[in-house]
Amino acid sequence: MTETAGAPERPLKRGWTTGSCATAAARAAYELLVTGTCPAMVEIALPSGQRVSFAVAMHEGNESTATAGIIKDAGDDPDVTHGALIKASVQVGPDGSGIVFRAGPGVGTVTKPGLPLPPGEPAINPVPRQMISASIREAAALLNGPDDVTVEISVPGGEELAKKTLNPRLGIIGGLSILGTTGIVIPFSCAAWIHSIYRGIDVARASGLTHIAGATGTTSEKAVQQLYRLPDAALIDMGDFVGGMLKYLRRHPVARITVAGGFAKMTKLGQGLLDLHSRAGEVDLAWLAETLHDADAPDALVTLARGANTALQVLDEAKRLNFPAGDVVAHAAWSTARRALGDDGILLDVVVFDRAGQLVGQSSGADHSPLPRKRR
Repeated sequence: MTETAGAPERPLKRGWTTGSCATAAARAAYELLVTGTCPAMVEIALPSGQRVSFAVAMHEGNESTATAGIIKDAGDDPDVTHGALIKASVQVGPDGSGIVFRAGPGVGTVTKPGLPLPPGEPAINPVPRQMISASIREAAALLNGPDDVTVEISVPGGEELAKKTLNPRLGIIGGLSILGTTGIVIPFSCAAWIHSIYRGIDVARASGLTHIAGATGTTSEKAVQQLYRLPDAALIDMGDFVGGMLKYLRRHPVARITVAGGFAKMTKLGQGLLDLHSRAGEVDLAWLAETLHDADAPDALVTLARGANTALQVLDEAKRLNFPAGDVVAHAAWSTARRALGDDGILLDVVVFDRAGQLVGQSSGADHSPLPRKRR
C-alpha cells in the first residue's frame, strides 16, 4: 500500500538504550547460569518502574560462565549502536564481592577524570549498573541464586563503532559506553547531544584545560584547533546547541571559550538565536543586510544581501569586494554569546570559517567585541 499525499506520518518509534539491553542480557545470562536454561524472553524494570521484555538473541554457557545477548533496537533514532549485539557474561564471584563489572571486548574503559566514573573503570554508566544490579538481585531472590557475581559486558564490533562517537575524545578507550538514564531512547532527542557537551566540558575542566572551543561542525572544529593549537580534549562538539554549551559554562566556567562556526550559523547566532538548527529559525537575510549597512558595507553588497538566496552568496560577494563581512557577523555573534554566557570573567571570542576552513571573521581578541571595519 502506498502513502497518499497528506496522510499523517506515523509516530517515531522509541528504542532501548545500551543500558537496558545490557540489563536484559545480564538477567538472561544469570538465569542461564543458575538454572541451566536460558529464557527466550526476559523482563527487566526500567528506572521509572515500568517493566519491559526483550527477546534473547543468543546464549551459551559452561559450568562457570553463562553468556546471553540482546540485539539493540534504537527505534527511529539515528544511533550508531542500532542493531549491535549487546552481550553479558556472568560468573560466580568470591564471597562478599557483590556485583562486579568488567568491560569485555567492544566496551570502553575510562581513562580521564571528569566523567561519572573514575579512570580505570569500565564505561558502564551508573544508571545501567544500578539496573543490572537490581535485576540480578531480583533474579537471585526468585531463584535462590548467588548474590556475588561478576558481570562482563561486551559488544562485538564495538571498538570500531566507538570511533563514530565522542568516546575517543572523552578518554574512553577500547570501545563503546553502556549508557542510559531512563532506559528508553527518544528518537532524534537533543538530550543525548547536550549531555555529551556537558561531559566534554567536565573532562576539559578536570584535565586542567583553560581554553576550550565549541564548534558547529567538523570543518570549523579542525580549523579552530589549528588556529589555536588546541588539544583534542579542548574541542567541544556543540553542533547547533551553542546556547546549551554557554549556559553550562556559565555554571561550570573555564578561563576562555571560543565559539567557532560557519558564516551562516554564526549569522544566526548574531541574530540572537541560541539554537542554530533550521527548525529554530533560518538565516534572516534582511537582518544581515541591515547589519552590513550599519557597518558601512558597500551598497552593492547590502543590495545583494537583501535579495540573496543564501548567506554563502553574501560571503562570496563580500570576499570579492574585500569587505570583512565575517568580522561583522563575528561582532554580532559575540554580543549574543556574551549575553548567554553572562559577565562572570570568562574570556570569549568568536571565529568564523568558510566551507574550506579558511578564517573569514574573528572578534578582535578574547572578550572584546570587534569594531567592524568602516568603508573608506
